[in-house]
Amino acid sequence: MNQERGPISQFIEKNYLHFNAAALMDAAKGYETHLAEGGKMMITLAGAMSTAEMGISLAEMIRQDKVAIISCTGANLEEDIMNLVAHSHYKRVPNYRDLSPQDEWDLLENHYNRVTDTCIPEEEAFRRLQKHIQKIWMDAEAAGERYFPHEFMYKMLLSGDLEQYYEIDPKNSWMLAAAEKNLPIVVPGWEDSTMGNIFSSYVIKGQLTATTVKGGIEYMAWLADWYVKNSGGKGIGFFQIGGGIAGDFPICVVPMLYQDMEMENIPFWSYFCQISDSTTSYGSYSGAVPNEKITWGKLDIHTPKFIVESDATIVAPLIFAWILRQ
Repeated sequence: MNQERGPISQFIEKNYLHFNAAALMDAAKGYETHLAEGGKMMITLAGAMSTAEMGISLAEMIRQDKVAIISCTGANLEEDIMNLVAHSHYKRVPNYRDLSPQDEWDLLENHYNRVTDTCIPEEEAFRRLQKHIQKIWMDAEAAGERYFPHEFMYKMLLSGDLEQYYEIDPKNSWMLAAAEKNLPIVVPGWEDSTMGNIFSSYVIKGQLTATTVKGGIEYMAWLADWYVKNSGGKGIGFFQIGGGIAGDFPICVVPMLYQDMEMENIPFWSYFCQISDSTTSYGSYSGAVPNEKITWGKLDIHTPKFIVESDATIVAPLIFAWILRQ
């Protein structure tokens, strides 16, 4: 802990003193304290964090063991790999607010799918992955084997078959860093993704069986076992980027174990931070303040709780820089 801090950390400590900036600083210091006291951390990724190239900072967090497990949407699982193999074919649209319906249609006609200011190229991204992942799915089914979605992605990355396409420095791919460490990942609702849709099409055509890819109930059962085995001591923290199923699914493992499995001594999550620009509103889970989670048996009264109401693509890399002492 005596390693000197780099210029990013020095800047935020000096300047981020109030409001959301101070919340960012408090959350970063809380994360660091949690790890220093022997705790583990889950990071959850919603939104289009992989297309926002979160891997530039997240991959190093993984390599330095600053994250023990990740929960992410199917989109984030695949889009980091798409960026790895098709980066030069992406199209940036800085004037996306000015696009007309015809402009959007023209992007579609040219096989570009827009995510805010960035368009993902269908042929070089989706179809390039499809060719390789399809074979892995089919080989598994032929062998009578079943795997989780992220395990299929790990097989594809570790096979080396994609190296011929790499268009960014591989150290900036968080999925590659995760595959090399065999980092635990849960992917709730994986079918709501491009690869999930493609897999569904093979099932509909009778070329694959739905059960070849393990689903959400099996992810929850696996996560329950992992949580029981890893929540001793300081416990497990919860660092939530965005809202949605990537956060809501895994945080529920605690009340499930306590209430439904009747494990009355199961620890609560021992740190909580959410980065979100979702405002508290009628029935909004993403905008719910952390204290609401106490009533659901997810957080303790004494759990350190932070919320940074800002853009995660700005905030998360700064917090990660603090943790990495950059």
